[in-house]
Amino acid sequence: MRFNEDTRVKIPTLLHLMRLGYTYLSLKTAQWDEENNIFPALFRDAISLLNPELAPDDVERLREDTSLLLNNEDLGKAFYERLIQRSGIRLIDFDNFDNNSFHVVTELTYKNGDDEFRPDITLLINGMPLVFIEVKKPNNRDGIMAERSRINARFQNKKFRRFINITQLMLFSNNMEYGNDASEPMEGAFYASSSYQQAVFNYFREEEALNIAALLSPEDDASETAVLRDNNCLIIKNSPEFITNKDANTPTNRLCTSLLSRERLRFILRYAIVYVKEKNAWEQHVMRYPQLFATKAIEQKLKAGKRKGIIWHTQGSGKTALAYYSTRYLVDYFQQQKVIPKFYFIVDRLDLLNQASKEFISRGLTVHKINSREDFAQDIKKTIAIHNDTGKLEMTVVNIQKFKDDPDIIDVKDYELSLQRIYFLDEVHRSYNPQGSFLANLEQSDKNAIKIGLTGTPLLGADTNSKALFGDYIHKYYYNKSIADGYTLRLIREAIETNYQLALQEALAKIEVEKGKLPMKDIVAHPTFVKPMLAYIVRDFEKSRATLNDSSMGGMVICDSSDQAKEMFAQFQSDYAFKSVAEMPSNYDVGVSLKNKVKTAALILHDVGSKEERDTWVEDFKAGNIDLLFVYNMLLTGFDAKRLKKLYLGRVIRDHNLLQALTRVNRTYIVNP
Repeated sequence: MRFNEDTRVKIPTLLHLMRLGYTYLSLKTAQWDEENNIFPALFRDAISLLNPELAPDDVERLREDTSLLLNNEDLGKAFYERLIQRSGIRLIDFDNFDNNSFHVVTELTYKNGDDEFRPDITLLINGMPLVFIEVKKPNNRDGIMAERSRINARFQNKKFRRFINITQLMLFSNNMEYGNDASEPMEGAFYASSSYQQAVFNYFREEEALNIAALLSPEDDASETAVLRDNNCLIIKNSPEFITNKDANTPTNRLCTSLLSRERLRFILRYAIVYVKEKNAWEQHVMRYPQLFATKAIEQKLKAGKRKGIIWHTQGSGKTALAYYSTRYLVDYFQQQKVIPKFYFIVDRLDLLNQASKEFISRGLTVHKINSREDFAQDIKKTIAIHNDTGKLEMTVVNIQKFKDDPDIIDVKDYELSLQRIYFLDEVHRSYNPQGSFLANLEQSDKNAIKIGLTGTPLLGADTNSKALFGDYIHKYYYNKSIADGYTLRLIREAIETNYQLALQEALAKIEVEKGKLPMKDIVAHPTFVKPMLAYIVRDFEKSRATLNDSSMGGMVICDSSDQAKEMFAQFQSDYAFKSVAEMPSNYDVGVSLKNKVKTAALILHDVGSKEERDTWVEDFKAGNIDLLFVYNMLLTGFDAKRLKKLYLGRVIRDHNLLQALTRVNRTYIVNP
């Protein structure tokens, strides 16, 4: 028999899933609802077991109501919220996960009229198709990329809305090890959440020493024979290649163990999926593996009696999202101990307070803001966990920028033992003063507080050391691993071209002749110096757009001073802000197509425009309506815009501040030429 992707990958994966506790179900005798692929008999039996008080008619009504949720244009958000509901009638038992039913089928058709597709493997939890797996044979270089294109095309088809809305997790594999040097995921085993537009393929690298012997049941010869016969490939049963492909250590089987073993699947369904509001649509995100293991590492530290520590995750790896996921997980962790957690997210700048607040709100948290020492003092004295009256999970975001640097301690006399305060301290590579009002109050007024520092660039020096203030590392995720995983991009340094170096030197000499000796800050802001500098930036940026065939990319110019930024913006408005070829000056280079031309810019300085205007300009840049940003001290840290891919440094930036600035341009994004 000729080996193909079915016999090499699919059948061995089916058998591995059976060893993980999934019961194989032949579609030759099964019945399912073709509108949503829910299996009524399996659903009825499982729901009746979990909710014995329900009559048969009530169970059927529940299935109908659940099916109606799948008609929404919300990427399955309403269905997911119903799925993880733990009070009242349950669709899944998360407290005793083994009480649920687990089945696996192959080639289940997802069909609406003439449109259809058939995932290789579908996993049913209580009769609901929540996970599917697509496999390709090894050494099929284009297999993963082609599969991603196909799944994106299918999920953009509105006829498949019900199937998209019910799917919580997708796995894709060509049963090969990851190719870490590839700019696109072309080989390996990946996972993704649902999307109406572009599915994001995530790497998964196991960090725990799993007890495979305990997770897998022994091979069952009779069950294996039945599966092979049902799939018309009994002939491969004793072949050496098939025996090798069944190994638990193949890339596909490893991913299945890591994501689909009982406890991991419970964790992912309950804690690792979130709906994020982006513009006017919902996106479904799933935890990246470093976020998953960091969250579990926090739990292990707490169990070991540790009350503080640092999560060192490289810039751009999603630390604010990690704080959200950890908050969601720790609520259950502490409630099991009959303790109510109260969460704080600490920043040291107003713009970071606003940015963090937006990220938490977009994920469904209620946000309470604190921007003064007095408000903070009042808040930590309160013995309530949330400020809202809806009962929703809440994050208190605190800006300590204006806290007085004094050692006065906030005296909390009535400490509530059933309340646990948890502080996520953002950017702990910066110099938090251990004697200042904020850290002193944390140490003295709430000795039981849990402090989790977040940083991509911890301070390692003898004078200022992050570990000395915030404890040992809870979890680490480095820059090189993030690049290999495709979460951030490799930074590339480009030198300024020789002809422009000469032009700047000539401008410098001309200024000295005309004005005599001036301070350097005045020279670099002089119109004569700015003119060739701006010309180089604009031409280089347009050339990069053309070379990369990406007219959607944005750029940022970090100026030497506020005066230089203002002069550069003024010259841009005068010489480059046009919308058509007809508006171009006669001496303007038209060698680059109009779509790659730089047409719009914004000046982001603390004394230019109102706060509302600056926020609007920043949002316009993120949306692609502004090409270039001219900045001085603003937006150098904490500013995330995936389309920002070119950074021009007009001044010297040192130490961790340099990496903070550079990593504004290392976010991955989808090219829209």
